Amino acid sequence: MYAFEIDTNTPKPQLYDDLHSAAFALVDGERDGVANMANVAALLGQFLPGLNWAGFYRMVDGGLVLGPFVGKPACIRIALGSGVCGTAAASGETQLVDDVHAFPGHIACDAASQSELVVPVIHEGQVTHVIDLDSPHPARFDADDRAGIERLAKTLAGRI
Repeated sequence: MYAFEIDTNTPKPQLYDDLHSAAFALVDGERDGVANMANVAALLGQFLPGLNWAGFYRMVDGGLVLGPFVGKPACIRIALGSGVCGTAAASGETQLVDDVHAFPGHIACDAASQSELVVPVIHEGQVTHVIDLDSPHPARFDADDRAGIERLAKTLAGRI
């Protein structure tokens, strides 16, 4: 069992440094990608305030398939280019969306979600997964969140 003491009231850059250290401790040396995704999703869900969903989608046969997550049951399959996750996977670029209802083609897996951050995990030049964070608060995510989750995605590449 792991026990991490992360102060969620610290400034976001410090919070993400602490989350990154904890995530690295969880995945370092573990070769099972599902176990690593599950632990990191739990870590994000526990220590990032204001979320209603945190998890992964995996690239499988040219589309996204639900991976480990924390939150309500979610959409199982997402086509490339569809919604925020599919757009991030197709473009290989982070999607930071202040108002998901204004996003063209948004897929509402949870009607309570108001904002979303999706970061592609890229390994050997290919998108292999996306990290998806949803919030019931409009404009919940900012540049610090983006930088923190992008750093995490680089650490997880090849480990999930």
